[in-house]
Amino acid sequence: MRRFQSFLGIFFTLLVLLTFAPLSAQAASSAAIRAYDDVEKVVNNYAGQNLIKSEFGDANLENADFSKADLRGAVFNGANLTKANLHGANFGDGIAYITNFSGADLSDAIFDSAMVLKSRFKGANIHGADFSFAVIDKTQVLEMCKTASGVNPVTGVDTRESLGCS
Repeated sequence: MRRFQSFLGIFFTLLVLLTFAPLSAQAASSAAIRAYDDVEKVVNNYAGQNLIKSEFGDANLENADFSKADLRGAVFNGANLTKANLHGANFGDGIAYITNFSGADLSDAIFDSAMVLKSRFKGANIHGADFSFAVIDKTQVLEMCKTASGVNPVTGVDTRESLGCS
């Protein structure tokens, strides 16, 4: 009986401590992920940079230069990439959700196995882009097929074939 009372005493002490003096929250961080959200961007020049697994959440990247950047595994969530330059960029295995690529230069870019859902490509230059195994909304694919042309200089994949254009 004493052992049970001792257990109850410890239990209630811990309960009181946790209720009135909660432990501080410890945020986990990962050196492998670099977040760019909530950052004031004065210069949008990311040309040729290694941006593997970077995150751009709700970022206004209109007219930004990502030409030849390594964006493998990067995330653009709700980003504005209107008229951005992604010529020759590698966005393989990347994620772009609700991202605006309207008027962007995606020529010779690699979107291999990227998840690009609820994003817009109106007026984007996709000449030579490789969209192999990319997940893109069907309405956007049909729109892109109207202007799709060229072969990606790195992968050798035809843009129309990578989109599944008929």
